[in-house]
This record gives sequence, structure tokens and C-alpha cells, in this order.
Amino acid sequence: MITHVAENRDALGAKSAGIVVTEMRRVLQEKGSVAMIVATGASQFEFLSHLTADKALDWSKVVAFHLDEYVGLPVTHPASFRKYLRERFLAQLPCPIGAFHEVDGENDPVAECARLNALIGQYDIDICCLGIGENSHIAFNDPPADFGTDDPFIVVDLNQTCRQQQVNEGWFATTDDVPKQAISMSVKQIMRSRMLVNSVPGERKAQAVKWTLEEAVSPDYPATIMRNHPNCYLNLDVESYQLMSN
Repeated sequence: MITHVAENRDALGAKSAGIVVTEMRRVLQEKGSVAMIVATGASQFEFLSHLTADKALDWSKVVAFHLDEYVGLPVTHPASFRKYLRERFLAQLPCPIGAFHEVDGENDPVAECARLNALIGQYDIDICCLGIGENSHIAFNDPPADFGTDDPFIVVDLNQTCRQQQVNEGWFATTDDVPKQAISMSVKQIMRSRMLVNSVPGERKAQAVKWTLEEAVSPDYPATIMRNHPNCYLNLDVESYQLMSN
């Protein structure tokens, strides 16, 4: 795992975007297309802003999936990850993307997982962009995470810490408003990606960063598994790194 500490959130976002754009260009030159995963949440604001600011990339040759979506949440809800990515990612691109496979939380969750599993099975994922939750989750794989399932997308229960984070970030008014389940990309599917690029800003993520770097690899600290990945970047800012600097 390669760790970089930026001076602020914007510099962190620029660093992550630079890594992703460089790799996308390399892959496009090598094989003519890119398959990638994009993430959502407050941690991705600056990264996506910098990523979509590059107007030279040929997005028509890109296929993208996203990590997760709440079960039963309408796409019109402010916390919908489909809504988020339509507005902050797809609408900002210089040209239409080749394909974007949304996670439809309004569909039957078991059927939606089956649909997505058939789709993503057609691709070798080149780049996975993601963050780390306050409870150490990656995607919505809350602790203790399932490290064993081979299914690319699964239905998961969201724990109290995860749901409180969504309230803290302003997506919901109370934890009772946060759905109790989500469709999430599995840990094994994330780890199948050829490159992982993490963007993890902010003081609220400092403890999760410390766990990620110091705890033994364990389902109790899901993000620790990324230390086993051969091509993983962990981009932080001074606030998220603060517990490591003492």
C-alpha cells in the first residue's frame, strides 16, 4: 500500500485524480478500453471534481460500475448514490461515457445482485476508486465483513456506526431515516481490481485510517485487507492522518 498525505482535501482529490487519469491513459493505450469502479460519499467530492475536469480523456471507451446503493431508496432522494453519480460524475464528463451500470436499489435486491453479477463478470476491472468508512468499511461491507463470498454484489446489513456516519455527513436527518440494508460490491470483487485508489479525507476518518494501517488484517477492520493488494494507493489529508503523526 502506497500512502500519500496531502495538505488539504482539494490536494488529496487532485492526487487521487492524477493517479487514476494516468492509469486510464495507460490502459486505453494498451487495450483500447477501461473498466472502472467509482465511489460516492463526501470523501469523493474533490476527487470527482478533479477527475471530470480532465477534458482529454475519451470517456466513450470507459465502462463504469459503482460500489453500492441503499435498498429501497428512490433515485430522487438526496442520498441516492445513483443521483449523486449522475450529477457529480456523468453530467460533468466532456463526452458521454461508454457504459455506466447503476446499482438500482429500487429493484428486488436479490434480482439486482444477480443482474449486476452477470454484467460485471464480463469485465476485468482496471481501477477501483473508493474510500474508507468511519467503521473501517469498504463499500458497504461493515464489520465483521464477509471476506469469503465470491459473489461480486451482495445484500448487506448496515450497522449503527455506518448509519450514523450518513447522518453526520448530512445525507439523512436521523439514523431511523437511513435504510437498514444496501446492495454492496463484495470485498473479493473490490480486491479483484488491478488498481485500488482510496481517497480518505477528514478528521472523522482518522481512527479508521489508524486501524487500516496498524491493525491485523481482519473482517473486524475491513479496510485492512487492502494491505494485501499489490497495487493500492491510500491518499489522505493531514486531518485523516493525524493519529499516525504522533
